[in-house]
Amino acid sequence: MYCTRKVTDDLTWVGADDRRLAMFEGVYSVPDGVSYNSYLLADEKTVLFDTVDKAVAKTFFENLEHALGGRKLDYLVVQHMEPDHSATIDELLLRHPEATIICNDKIKKMIGQFFSADLESKVRTIKEGDTLETGRHTLTFVMAPMVHWPEVMVTYDSTDKILFSADAFGTFGALNGALFADEVDFARDFMDEARRYYTNIVGKYGVQVQALLKKAAALDIEMICPLHGFVWRSNLGDYIDKYAKWSAYEPEDTGVMIAYASVYGNTENAANILACLLRDRGIKTVMFDVSVVPASEIVAASFRWSHLVFASTTYNAGIFVTMDELLRDLASHNLQNRTVAFIQNGSWAPTSGKLMREIIAPLKNMTVLDETVNISSSLKPGQGADMEKLADAVAASIPRFGAAENPKDAAVDINALFKLSYGLFVVSAQDENGRDNGCITNTVMQITDAPNRIAIGVNKANCTHDMILKTGKFTVSVLTEDAPFKLFQHFGFKSGKDVDKFQEFKHMDRCANGLYYLSKYSNALISGKVTAAQDCGTHTLFVADVTEACVLSDAPSVTYEYYFEHIKPKPPVGGGIKTGFVCKMCGYVYEGDTLPADFICPLCKHGADAFEPLS
Repeated sequence: MYCTRKVTDDLTWVGADDRRLAMFEGVYSVPDGVSYNSYLLADEKTVLFDTVDKAVAKTFFENLEHALGGRKLDYLVVQHMEPDHSATIDELLLRHPEATIICNDKIKKMIGQFFSADLESKVRTIKEGDTLETGRHTLTFVMAPMVHWPEVMVTYDSTDKILFSADAFGTFGALNGALFADEVDFARDFMDEARRYYTNIVGKYGVQVQALLKKAAALDIEMICPLHGFVWRSNLGDYIDKYAKWSAYEPEDTGVMIAYASVYGNTENAANILACLLRDRGIKTVMFDVSVVPASEIVAASFRWSHLVFASTTYNAGIFVTMDELLRDLASHNLQNRTVAFIQNGSWAPTSGKLMREIIAPLKNMTVLDETVNISSSLKPGQGADMEKLADAVAASIPRFGAAENPKDAAVDINALFKLSYGLFVVSAQDENGRDNGCITNTVMQITDAPNRIAIGVNKANCTHDMILKTGKFTVSVLTEDAPFKLFQHFGFKSGKDVDKFQEFKHMDRCANGLYYLSKYSNALISGKVTAAQDCGTHTLFVADVTEACVLSDAPSVTYEYYFEHIKPKPPVGGGIKTGFVCKMCGYVYEGDTLPADFICPLCKHGADAFEPLS
């Protein structure tokens, strides 16, 4: 029985998952399996992009025959000859002798090396920039040598703007029914495996990856179809940015990765002490026992973090076996641009520090700190100063916020913040049961345009906040200058926990994500799908991809300044209240001689800073 998924109307994924593979390429553990991707284009001509590993051949051929639907196979495009993508070429040609293989000269030669059958006679070779017309589609072939074999090429479909990227942009892990990266929480569940895949499989060839990225930048790409892992149809820029960093050997995160090799726990203890000292200095740390954690995970972490510390006991007058293997692995993967420090241990002849340094120091742009800590069997209390000195040296090499003290006698006038050009918006959401709600916010901003991404700030006290947190979707209505004060009262001063705001409101309609937007007093709607949430104390900052945006009118957007000057009623005067404070946001009056420092406006949820004395 076939198991396929549509990529587009005429492109079908015909690959398969392999969950029984223990070691990918005989080296890298894949506890969550791996996918072998193959794609069939059904145009006037049919085109198959690569085949699969023999382990999933049965599933692959069932998928292919279903997708062909009785049609002949016109072309097989071979982009990479590693057997996990080419092992079934010979059987494919037995089943479809009518097919022509499209590949470059290097691939043609490798076909002859891998297969005894005369398959080379079925080959049509192409060069950089050559095209293949299949009917509606035009395919352009782009060479990508050493990403990560010398014969590799990729294919660009200019009709649907798809890049068939061979091993580039792949990841470990079975697809488990999902095909597109946006169908899973990729950043949370798969980014570590994507990094491990890149750094270990392709990491050595950063220059070559940069060359491919430069070629790809000249193409209008809306979708990426790799040979392992998920298809990318949204947020391409995020993943391409990762490849740009990884291939340039730039750290993703500022912090310290500590890898240690310890026989009886004394070297491990020193590593733990250093981690604590660094945490006391506000520095992030991660730790790995090289005798337990697979080297591929530590290689990936070394590509991620800016600072590396290697701690090893001396073993047979050298570096402990697993640490020696790790360091040579890092050197073979061409790691660069890191700050490195060492801790060495030895009961009678400590040499591991010097030898570790000899492996790492020759790598490009490596800053090796001089503060190596030397341990004789175990760390002694008197060596606390040595550990502090190493921690200080690491900390001094890390640029961090918050090091400078606040200027003396500096004042914070909250009115200065009100000069910022805020707008005012209604944010709408819906809970899991279909109940609608909305609230007023003054924090909506565009943060990127490729992809289109916005950020909104929502008070945690608002019912709308919890809806967004649970469902991950919202719609922003951009309010206009003709919005009456009663609209702000309705959405800003009432709680959705007590009233149904949209039941009492007349001017609204549904947008594509099913949420309400304001059809009056609004000049635009913007819908978002949340990709990240940052806890900011009283508020949460939601970062979201724009899923819909529409201009509703040419009416000018309302700003804070306009709201204060022309919409919000002026603070009351007299009325028997002699002392008190008025909220500058909504006009709520607090009676009393002193306003508590932790007071929260019961209407608009602003703090004491938003109040001013009644005059």
